[in-house]
Amino acid sequence: MRPAHPIAEDEVEFTAIRAQGAGGQNVNKVSSAVHLRFDIAASSLPEHLRERLLRLGDQRISKDGIVVIKAQAFRSLEKNRAEALRRLQELIDSVSVVAKPRRPTKPTRGSVTRRLEGKARRSAVKANRGRVE
Repeated sequence: MRPAHPIAEDEVEFTAIRAQGAGGQNVNKVSSAVHLRFDIAASSLPEHLRERLLRLGDQRISKDGIVVIKAQAFRSLEKNRAEALRRLQELIDSVSVVAKPRRPTKPTRGSVTRRLEGKARRSAVKANRGRVE
């Protein structure tokens, strides 16, 4: 599925972080962790999406509109960059989908009949309580 609003590469800033291995043993993970920084205000996103992103209560979005996404799932820097970019795209896609307003539907004839029969049955049971034949 193609994203509705793709992100331009020049709008994203990557910072490589030196991931500290456990006791210095994890040599392969040096500098593979990535922080992706994305400025919402300076982006080429449509205005309504920027507003929604700023209102979104996500801990990755700061008050001044900077999105910081960390990725360190993979050993290679390129894969982590792709992962961070994918997470950012998912965040933007989640905001760009607007739920359709639900139209209230009329109750069907069958459901109305069932409801009224149930009411009549309950009231008959209540009326006959305590009655001795």
